[in-house]
Amino acid sequence: MVFPDEAAFQAYLQDVKEFLWQEIDPLVPQIEHDALIPFEQLRPKFRDHHLFDCLVPEAYGGLGLNTVQYAAVLKELAKIHGGIRAMLHVHNSSVHLIETGRPEQQARYLPAMATGDLLVCFGLTEPDSGSGLDSNCTAVRKGDAYILNGRKHLITNAREADLFAIFCFTSNPAQSPERQFSVLLVERGMPGFTITSMAHTMGCSGASHDLLTFDDIAVPVENVLGQEGMGPEQLLAFLEVSRVFIAVAALGTAERSLELSLAWAKQRVTFGKPIASRQAVQGYLAEMATDIYALRHMILDALRKYDAGQRIAAESSMCKLFGLEAVGRVTDKALLVHGGLGYLKSSRIEMLYRDARLNWLEEGTPTIHKLIIARALLQEEFETVGRDGELI
Repeated sequence: MVFPDEAAFQAYLQDVKEFLWQEIDPLVPQIEHDALIPFEQLRPKFRDHHLFDCLVPEAYGGLGLNTVQYAAVLKELAKIHGGIRAMLHVHNSSVHLIETGRPEQQARYLPAMATGDLLVCFGLTEPDSGSGLDSNCTAVRKGDAYILNGRKHLITNAREADLFAIFCFTSNPAQSPERQFSVLLVERGMPGFTITSMAHTMGCSGASHDLLTFDDIAVPVENVLGQEGMGPEQLLAFLEVSRVFIAVAALGTAERSLELSLAWAKQRVTFGKPIASRQAVQGYLAEMATDIYALRHMILDALRKYDAGQRIAAESSMCKLFGLEAVGRVTDKALLVHGGLGYLKSSRIEMLYRDARLNWLEEGTPTIHKLIIARALLQEEFETVGRDGELI
């Protein structure tokens, strides 16, 4: 499917929305009850409605959406259910990671990612250390393979994934004692690779967030993504935009919370009047809408820059930081508007409130993003004022 113009894209987006609200939304109560997404049941439907291939380039059978277009899809997923959003977010964001691979790797994996026959996730966070360059996972070259050892945890899609992009330190003692930060592509079923379920999460129910253990796994040399030592730039290549996608998820959750709050405020009557007539409730609604408006335009600015080929290191962290703060405030106020009924498990506000809290932790905590933003400011890598001729 190729979109020759904006009208064609809008038709595709409308198809996605109708599918999500007519076929997926009715499944949400059962997903919440079972804490399980029926992925194999949904896989062909996700394929039919092009939810696996949004970001896969057209050359590999995908839609090749730009990030602004994809954000509209992701936002709708967040409105429906946080667990399904997380599942598809990780797979789709992994496209940017696989694109850093060698041409033969892209040709091998991207077409299968586009159809959903190959579900991909990435392993970054560890139980025994932090993330990224704090990794304790090691892979030592031995002949034509790297012997991988270590652990990763809280890995989204681990239960369903076929391919795991594992960030680790590689070395080749026969040539040099120096370690390099690299990405190894580990396939499900490799000897020595085990996946252990972790406890259910507060929100985003049904998505898997499991523990990976690597015990002397022989990973073929050709499974190094790109080249050895490319890990730092590969990490930035997909985290930079993926963090904006987290803000998009926050926006979807916030927008849905406001939609439900507006409807409830008009419906709920106390002392003979809808609570929408109460000045205090109007204040909540106004503050919610203001946060949403600000977040929406921050995201649009960052993604338009990214689609134009610009780096957005500071902007992505600003979006992520403001996104988690904004959705926190919005869901807090949504609960206040709904009162005690919003606290019941039967309430969508209760679910959205829990789903929103993953934003605090997903792909970097607030302290990390404040550090990134401050460094960009101090190194003058971000414009703090408008360009000449601009009003702001």
